[in-house]
Amino acid sequence: MDRSDADPYARFEAWMAEAATSEPNDPNAVCLATSTADGRPSARMVLLKGIDPRGFVFYTNLESRKGGELTANPEAALCFHWKTLQRSVRVEGRVEQVSDAEADAYYASRARGSRIGAWASRQSRPLEGRFALEKAVAEFTLKFGIGEIPRPPFWSGFRVLPRRIEFWRDMPFRLHDRQVFHREGEGWRIEALYP
Repeated sequence: MDRSDADPYARFEAWMAEAATSEPNDPNAVCLATSTADGRPSARMVLLKGIDPRGFVFYTNLESRKGGELTANPEAALCFHWKTLQRSVRVEGRVEQVSDAEADAYYASRARGSRIGAWASRQSRPLEGRFALEKAVAEFTLKFGIGEIPRPPFWSGFRVLPRRIEFWRDMPFRLHDRQVFHREGEGWRIEALYP
């Protein structure tokens, strides 16, 4: 039995590696769905920045709409779609904030302009005009000069801890292949679904 037959992370990593060679842009782009404490949903695209045996990691401004929703209701769903491969992966689970060390390490790996942008953007809040954003970028560029740019206290990452991962492959006549991994203790229960 192939390891990816029983390990959803191994299968995901294999599919992601294929997507990295076939997708023209951002193979790590994923639709993130969250909801408010009273259940009103919203979805947006983010970039997956890490995967490990605990889950799937992305980064954001904690004061953004998604940050607020994840704090109020720490449940989320992810949906990857790789059109060139005719595959998708759906992930559902609880969410936790990454450690400061993880957030610091990823933040330090970002381009300098992106680190300044994290300080300048009041993500998801009303913008009175493009000039206001450009002015904030200029102010933070001047503030940090050529020195180190620390991670803002309002910027970090989240990890989706999956309890369900579904792998979908396009098949002829819409008789698609669907396999779901359900978390059970330390392992996974696998089942096939009708298309």
